Amino acid sequence: MHTLKHWAATVKRTVIGDNLVRRMPLWYKPALQLFERLTHASLEERKAWSLRRLERVLQAARQTEYGRQVGGTLQITDWPLLEKDMVREAPRRFLRVPPWCTVPASTSGTTGLPLKLFRSYASISAEQAAIDWLYFARGYDPRRLRFAVLRGENIKAPSDRTPPFWRWDASGKRLVLSSNHLSADTIEHYYQILAEFAPDCLFAYPSVLESLCQLLLRHEKCLRIPLVVCSSEMLTDSTRPLAQQVLHAELSDYYGQAERVAFAYSFEQGAYYFLPGYAWTELVPVQQEPDGVVYEIVGTSLWNLAMPLVRYRTGDCIKLPASIGESALEAICFGLTPFEKILGRSGDVLIAPDGTVLTGIDHIPRDVDHVVRMQVIQEQPDYVRILVIPDEGFTESDRQQILANARLKIPESIEISVELVESLERTAQAKTPFVIRRIG
Repeated sequence: MHTLKHWAATVKRTVIGDNLVRRMPLWYKPALQLFERLTHASLEERKAWSLRRLERVLQAARQTEYGRQVGGTLQITDWPLLEKDMVREAPRRFLRVPPWCTVPASTSGTTGLPLKLFRSYASISAEQAAIDWLYFARGYDPRRLRFAVLRGENIKAPSDRTPPFWRWDASGKRLVLSSNHLSADTIEHYYQILAEFAPDCLFAYPSVLESLCQLLLRHEKCLRIPLVVCSSEMLTDSTRPLAQQVLHAELSDYYGQAERVAFAYSFEQGAYYFLPGYAWTELVPVQQEPDGVVYEIVGTSLWNLAMPLVRYRTGDCIKLPASIGESALEAICFGLTPFEKILGRSGDVLIAPDGTVLTGIDHIPRDVDHVVRMQVIQEQPDYVRILVIPDEGFTESDRQQILANARLKIPESIEISVELVESLERTAQAKTPFVIRRIG
C-alpha cells in the first residue's frame, strides 16, 4: 500500500499524471457538468438527481460486509449513523471491491487516530471536478492557471534553513512552497520567488496564509495574486480581508474531509453552500445553545462506490437558528441556502523556537501501524512529546516510523520523545485534543 500511495502522489505531480489520475475524462467531465447544472437547478431537480444516485450507492453499500451486517436497505433512513471508530477499526468491512482496485489513502484527522480509506478512481476525478468547479464559477480555468501552493508539503528537512524552500511541479506551472520554513528570517525569499513567479492562484492553509500576509505586512511588502483558495482549516473572519489587503486577491474557501462525504464552499464572508450532487447531506441536531442549535454534518458519498460510507458522522458542525424548520434545513442540505461557517476546524500547529508556525502535524500518524491513538504535546519551545497508545504488535520499527514522520514536520532544534502510554492527556473539558501547546 505504501508503494502504491507513493506512486500515485508522484504521478499526480506531473501534468500527464494530473490529467490521468485527477481529471480522467471518463469521470471528470460528466461530474463537472453535473455540478454546474445542479447549482443552477431547483430544489426539486437537485433532490431528484440525488435520490436516484443515492439508490445506486445504497445498492453498492449493501454488498459490503458492513451493509450485510446492519441489514441495509434502499431507504437511507433504515441505515444507522456510522461512527468513525467503526471505519477505523475495520476499514475493509466497508469495501465492495478488492483493495487493489482502489487508490488507498489515510488520515489522522485532528484526533491522532489513524484512519485508512480506499477511493475509487471515479471518486478521485469527481473530487477534482468539485474543486475545479469553484474556479470555473469565479471565471477561471484551473487547467490553465499558474499555481503557488503553501500547505503541508514536505520540501526539505525543517532544520535546513538555506533556500530554496520550494520545488517546481507540473513542468514549472506549479510552485510548491514549504510552510514550515516560513518565518521572519525567510520571508524575503518567499516574497522574491512569488513576485518572480507571479502565480494566478495561491492554494493555502488559512493559518499559513495569515502568517504569510502578516509577515509581508511587517516588512511593508505586498503582492498581486488574483485568486486565493483555502481549505482544510477553519477560515477566521480576518483572513479574507487580510488577503485582499496584502495580496489584492479574492478568496474562495471550501470544506471537505478525507472520507469525501460532504463538500461546502464560500465565495464571500459568512456564506457557505453545500455543493449539490457531491453527497447526500444530513444535519443532525446535537446541542441546544442560547443563540441557536448546533447540527452535526452527516454525509453519504455519491461517488465512491468502492468504499460507500453511508450516513457517516463527520464530527464537524454548523450552528443554525432554533426556529429553523424542516423545509429550510432541506434547502441548506441541497445547497440552495447558505449557512455561516463550519465550527471547530482550526489547524493543529506547533511553534518553533524561532517563531515559525509548523503545520501538517496531523500527518505524523499516517502510515504507522499498530497505533490505537496518538497525541503531540509541546512542553517547551524546544521540546515535544509524542504520546502513543500502542496496539498489539507495536515494535521499535513503528516507533522509528513515528520519529521519521515527525522529522518531516519538526526541525532538529526541537527535541522529540516518543512515549508509550495507556491514556492520553485530557483538557478541563475532558477532551483529548491531538495537539496540546503549553507555550504561547
